[in-house]
Amino acid sequence: MSAHPGGPATAAPGARPRRSRRPARVVTVVASCLAVLAAAAVVGVRALGHEPSVTLLANWTGGDERHFREAVIEPFERKHHIRVDYQGSNAESQVLGADVEAGTPPDVVVLTGPGELAEYARQKHLVPLENLVRREDFGPSWATPLTDGHVYWFPLKADLKSIVWYPAGLGERELRDAARRPAAWCVGMGSGATSGWPGTDWIEDILLQRHGPAVYERWASGDLSWRSPQVRSAWTAWRDLIGAGGDAELVRRALKTPYQSASDPVAARPRGCTLEHQASFIRGRPAWRQTDGRYVSSAELLFGAAPRAWEVSGDLVALLHDTPQARKLIRYLASADAQRAWSEGESGFSVHAGLPPAAGGSGSAWHRSLALALRDEKAAHCFDASDAMPPAVRDAFAEAAVEFLAHPDRLDRLLGSLDTLSGTRDLTWLPSVCDRR
Repeated sequence: MSAHPGGPATAAPGARPRRSRRPARVVTVVASCLAVLAAAAVVGVRALGHEPSVTLLANWTGGDERHFREAVIEPFERKHHIRVDYQGSNAESQVLGADVEAGTPPDVVVLTGPGELAEYARQKHLVPLENLVRREDFGPSWATPLTDGHVYWFPLKADLKSIVWYPAGLGERELRDAARRPAAWCVGMGSGATSGWPGTDWIEDILLQRHGPAVYERWASGDLSWRSPQVRSAWTAWRDLIGAGGDAELVRRALKTPYQSASDPVAARPRGCTLEHQASFIRGRPAWRQTDGRYVSSAELLFGAAPRAWEVSGDLVALLHDTPQARKLIRYLASADAQRAWSEGESGFSVHAGLPPAAGGSGSAWHRSLALALRDEKAAHCFDASDAMPPAVRDAFAEAAVEFLAHPDRLDRLLGSLDTLSGTRDLTWLPSVCDRR
């Protein structure tokens, strides 16, 4: 229960004069009548079709929300005369779960987790999109058919992982020397209810680059044990790179730092950390803008080889209520125009087949290069494994990454617990997370 805005309510001393209650009662009745009439008017207007609307839930807030509203939502509203009731939340999964349980889900949702969407599809909360979205507009790792043959989501925004950011001016030798020093890595594990996911990204990428898409896909699909040599070695490689369980101050900083702030020391004087293993979206952070951030593939820096595959992530659109307004919004968000609008200003990337690979952005070299890697038809692309896992496993993985960073000696117990959880009946695993090129 929330406290009263002015502090705890207390009983008023003595009785109030009765004459003062009548005017207040009259005002209250009049106000209530006006509110009812106003609500009835709104309902009436909507019933007449004068103000159709669609509800949309996503995780964009702050600057991302402003860009999304201005670049994507407002053009849709002007063209179709449909109001979009947008809700942005950093705890989107929790909000959606509560809304679904209450029977009041949004019409359209944008989630980063195909594993979470697959569970909603199994529970019959999602509407198949074959009649609204052209499957050929998006690759199989982006619009994954489930075992029932239906596609339930598509990407509005895509990001490339399997990369390491560094400030301009750092030479190749300096890069390789820095990669061997735990203090050189910018690490922030904080992310509210989803803290720990930056660590899962490390482990996933190391596994993918060391063992390739086939092993990665078996693990992400629940067919490879967490205690297998391949998976276990990915955890220990991450431990050695960032000094898990070592320098107490480094570990404490990584655990307490929000992921958005991990790169701040790059722009400090004197400079702190110099390398960050993070997805392409992080280039918009102030530190990387100030230092003209560049990137190198993680495989090249860590293992001296070309990438075995690219790990990718995306913001995926799904339909929960099949209304005329929601169908129009889905078609619009899947269109080349909306995809181009979102990718303008280097705010993200589109993998829409109807757009040139480097569509959008300001034309900077790093943006074009990342866009081309995302659309490289000769390279394999594998979706973020933890995002593709069932929500319970995804969350436990993130929690285990946090605990392992502080206590790497607990690895065997952590992996055993993840194996036990992954073997739970009635979990929904994706049939595929890679495009198998």
